[in-house]
Amino acid sequence: MPMSRTSGRRARRVRRTACAAVLLGLAAAGQAAAQATPAQPGGLAIRLAVPDGTPEGAGVYVAGTFNDWNPGADGWRLVREGALYAITLPDSVRGPIEFKFTLGSWDRVELTASGGDVPNRTFTVPPTGAITWTGAVGAWRSGPAAPRAHSATASVSVLSDSFAIPQLGRTRRVWLYLPPDYATSQRRYPVLYLQDGQNVFDAATSFAGEWGVDETLDSLHAAGDPGVIVVGVDNGGAQRMNEYMPWPSANRRLGGGEGGAYVDFLARTLKPWVDAHYRTRPDRASTGVGGSSLGGLISVYAALRYPAVFGRVLAFSTPFYINPEIFALARALRPRRPAARFYLDTGLNEGVTAPDTNRAMARTQGAMVDTLAAAGADTARDVRALLPADGAHAEWFWRREFPAAYRWLFAPVTRGAR
Repeated sequence: MPMSRTSGRRARRVRRTACAAVLLGLAAAGQAAAQATPAQPGGLAIRLAVPDGTPEGAGVYVAGTFNDWNPGADGWRLVREGALYAITLPDSVRGPIEFKFTLGSWDRVELTASGGDVPNRTFTVPPTGAITWTGAVGAWRSGPAAPRAHSATASVSVLSDSFAIPQLGRTRRVWLYLPPDYATSQRRYPVLYLQDGQNVFDAATSFAGEWGVDETLDSLHAAGDPGVIVVGVDNGGAQRMNEYMPWPSANRRLGGGEGGAYVDFLARTLKPWVDAHYRTRPDRASTGVGGSSLGGLISVYAALRYPAVFGRVLAFSTPFYINPEIFALARALRPRRPAARFYLDTGLNEGVTAPDTNRAMARTQGAMVDTLAAAGADTARDVRALLPADGAHAEWFWRREFPAAYRWLFAPVTRGAR
């Protein structure tokens, strides 16, 4: 039955009162801080106040590191409970997380009360037990954000808008960076295969900023670096978690399990095609694979699954704990000559909002270094593992770290190469 105007006004007053009560206890600066209190068993319980003007019956969703930032995924919709919206995350969602709220798409993502962008919310879920996070949304974006300008340099092109992935029955956009002197030289170049290609070169296609790989390499080339070919493969959107996780997650809602087929595509389909059409150095010591977050996980997996193909590995902010099976694969690695090189780089406190000892990303990065050492790798020479205190799960951090990672990984190959 439709609500009367009087009852509707009364309901709105109740909701405004409830929202105000919540907001009084939250931090300013446009983003409400979390209030953590004990909850019933079942993991992290979220209680959210929404602004006046939120459409009645709107779907309010949580998107974050635990569901591949899907803004409207089934199973992650909050339920209306009086004046608030609520959801209890799976018990498997533990440790540092980052998240935002949406009305089902990034065109309707949360904003501050003044209409500004909201930084990723961060929280650390305790290793065991239940806890409640209480917060509020200031406003919602009302439509698509203004288009961003393209930022890719002249060294970048789109190799294909629909490169076939026969192992998965899909297609994908693939980007190509060629060194500035490629057309005027006869040299051969090493190749770096990067995941999340839409975030590598161009701000207009990126999710939250780009790595600036082309600007970095152009500048290094002007200073005398011999150069490298970079192949960026877009992620699969809704399929990203499936493709970037080699094994199914213990949390079924996270998916996973298609990583083997995706890596088969990189090693058996894409690399041979690139080697056949461009002047590459196809040997393993001249072939790198890299990415961030789950893109780092699948890149390390690619090097472990195909040690004869990939000999240079870049992994930023990698959640190794998502697929702990990867440690057994690393233990089985046998040293080769020349040795594979791993560049691992994670913010010491990524996702941590309060002092604790559950730095899952930093801890499991250290565990991977120990595992590689146990498998016979010379970790002093062939593994570089960094934990910068200001590191964040964000493109600006990966952009900042990329130049040093590239120089360390490829210096022995590119220096003096002809």
